[in-house]
Amino acid sequence: MAFRVLGPLEVSAGGRPVALGGRKPRMLLATLLLQPDTTVGVDTLVDVLWPGSPPRSAVANVRTYAHALRAAIGARVCTRPGGYQISPRPGELDMTTFEAKARDGELAEASALWRGRALADLPRSLVWEPTLARLEELRLSVLERGPSVPIADLRGLLAEHPLREELWRHLLHALHRAGRTAEAMQAYREAERVLADELGTRPGPELRKARALIQADVFPVCQLPMDVPDFTGHREVVHRVMAELTRAPAAVLLTGPPGAGKSTVAVHIGHRVARAFPDGQLHVCLRDRDPAGVLAFLLKALAVPDIPADTAERAARYRSVLARRQMLVVLDDAASAAQVRPLLPGSGPSAVLITSRTWLPELSGVVTVHLDALADAEAHDLLARVAGPDRVAGEPDQVTEILRACGNLPLAIRVAGTRIAARRAVPLRVVAGRLADEHGRLDELTTGSLAVRTSVTDSYLRLPTTAARAFRFAGMLGPVSFPGWAIAALLGRPGAEDVLDTLVNANLLAASADATGTIRYRLPDLFRCYATERLSGDPRRELRTAARRVLDGYLARATHAAARMPVAFFGVLPQQENALISADDPAAWFDAEMPSITAILELAERLGIQRDAWRIPAMTAPYFDLRGKHGDWRRSHEIALRGARDAGDRHGEAIILRNQGQVALYDDDFAAAETTTRQALRLFSEAEDDTGIGIAHAGIGTTSRIHGDYPGALRHHRRALRIFVRAGKPHFQAAAKIAVGTVLLAQQRFPEAEKWLTAAREQAARIGDRHREAHALQRLAGLREPAQALDHLTEATEMFQHLGDDRCVAYARRHAGELFLRTGDRARARDLLAESLDAHLRSGDHRSAAEVARLLAEAGHGDQLQ
Repeated sequence: MAFRVLGPLEVSAGGRPVALGGRKPRMLLATLLLQPDTTVGVDTLVDVLWPGSPPRSAVANVRTYAHALRAAIGARVCTRPGGYQISPRPGELDMTTFEAKARDGELAEASALWRGRALADLPRSLVWEPTLARLEELRLSVLERGPSVPIADLRGLLAEHPLREELWRHLLHALHRAGRTAEAMQAYREAERVLADELGTRPGPELRKARALIQADVFPVCQLPMDVPDFTGHREVVHRVMAELTRAPAAVLLTGPPGAGKSTVAVHIGHRVARAFPDGQLHVCLRDRDPAGVLAFLLKALAVPDIPADTAERAARYRSVLARRQMLVVLDDAASAAQVRPLLPGSGPSAVLITSRTWLPELSGVVTVHLDALADAEAHDLLARVAGPDRVAGEPDQVTEILRACGNLPLAIRVAGTRIAARRAVPLRVVAGRLADEHGRLDELTTGSLAVRTSVTDSYLRLPTTAARAFRFAGMLGPVSFPGWAIAALLGRPGAEDVLDTLVNANLLAASADATGTIRYRLPDLFRCYATERLSGDPRRELRTAARRVLDGYLARATHAAARMPVAFFGVLPQQENALISADDPAAWFDAEMPSITAILELAERLGIQRDAWRIPAMTAPYFDLRGKHGDWRRSHEIALRGARDAGDRHGEAIILRNQGQVALYDDDFAAAETTTRQALRLFSEAEDDTGIGIAHAGIGTTSRIHGDYPGALRHHRRALRIFVRAGKPHFQAAAKIAVGTVLLAQQRFPEAEKWLTAAREQAARIGDRHREAHALQRLAGLREPAQALDHLTEATEMFQHLGDDRCVAYARRHAGELFLRTGDRARARDLLAESLDAHLRSGDHRSAAEVARLLAEAGHGDQLQ
């Protein structure tokens, strides 16, 4: 038989493998073989098989495993008092054969017995460690004293024993003998690093002597700056660039916004790939240096004598030297393609890594990799490394605010972390509070020579005049994305694609496509802070003029979108020329533009030109109504009301007041709703706007119904209907009929209610007003038997969904849920009511949410209320 432990455990009989069973029988046999001819106690075997937590049946299990082994390999496994023993015959166990040959000096034969790490296929046991350590030490001693070992074997041994200098010496000599001199020096540098990191020592004299014998064949140029010890993040970028650089010849451009850490990443990558470039690394900061001077610097570093005077000749000589070398060239902070092109290697195994604040599409054959801000987890890790993990761990919410203010930019985080580390007595909430102030944020992100403002300034000063003006003015638009035409409007130009391209290429402006496919642009927050600082040098008159142009653009587009909303708005829109310039889907256009509209309204108020802005919120009211955007509705109309009053436009004031009354009604603030609507009625009457008068009466009728004044409600709604008939407003007529029917339902005058609601439904269907038709159906459902009522509610829900009216969908589902609850189908009632509750909570309709929650509780679905 043959027993092998110098590698994976193997047993053979007559040259054929013996099946040993599962892992535990194999571990039992391994334990016995490591102590041949010696009784191994049952307690020891239990410790090997179940370290720390043996089962109650452990001893019985050991007997079972031993019995199985005897069945497999015979009587060599035998029972002894208190344990078990294996007695291999001479020459059967490779471990004892190896020890004998090592003693006798038969080094080659001894080494050949090893097939890898001892018992490599089994989990290591502490019981085995003394024996395995002794075997491994003897093996290394045999290898170090023996004949040459294959390079692959030496690398494998060094992976397990990186501190054995004699193995490193063998590897250097093996590589050198194979003509792989560069790899030999690379191996020495790796040994040097490992010894320094692990032992804090330098290589010993024998290893240094080996290095000296082959050093003449290596061309070491090592100009890379020191790698930052706390480098964090950008893992995917680092791996991608490393992969590209090792495909010689290679040229990679690393571009990104100011403060993203391009130079730091490039140096880090240079150190990571240094072993792939045994002839060294060149590093030069280009900034605004001319190529001729840079070439002179590089040729001197390459020990080239007699540097030519002509730039083209210098470039040719530089390419010739690199063609024979395997070097990495790092060109930091390139300003243009013209500056970089003469510095690129022509052929050979060398590679170049370029960093630039701008995209350089003119560089053909160069792989461009974009470096952006850090991911949230990476940003948190960097702040912890710089500021100290103890400082970061105590105030997690404040850390989030600090990182948000830093925009996850590595430079900003490093500055903030340095200041936090230096001021340990200052709580992070104070730091976060200071950074929250945009006016002083860039001052807070300055320490010594590190400053976000300086980094952005370097990019800003390289911009052409018009692009710089666009950058400054874009800062006025706020922390939102905006369409390209807004930049053209700020500049007073018909188009600004060239300027936008310049800013995007400079990585000062981010571009992305919205849901409608429109390209939108955004200034990252720190750059916006810088842009607004720069605005202090522009006359306020010019800023107002530029903002008015953007307001005019939004008004024209909102006017067109409002006229094409899928639901006829029950309100008054300002008189405005309708220019066909907005997107095909008006609701989607409003979805995309709403943050920008809010920001431009706030800007108008800051600049004191809100009188020029009030029409935009009025045109946006149909969207607010459809989407249930009550918060935006309230905020925008507060600005609009001040604007209309500043402009002295009393009709405009009436429009805004009526809209405010409507949103107050939605918010269950019935007193405010009636007050503002009565003010609007008075102003509409002054302006002799019959439609406005009718809409105001309808609003007062609704509040009267809610207060229980049904006769008063009917008077107002019927008066509104008469006005709408005279004015020829069929959509509003249908709405007024629904309102009358709703009051009659509240009075339990069901036949009359059915008549009015049916008339409203028929009129809405004739004019294609699916929204009013759905409302009529929803109310008629209350007058029908359950089956027909459910049909009405289902049809109404589908109509509301088609129109994108989530608020009305929620109401319809609530009514359907109530219907199922009344008919005893609690499961379906719970599903519909839960969906309705979720929608009401999202829209902020707390009154409706409370009513639905009550119904859910009645349906036995308390979990939804948590």
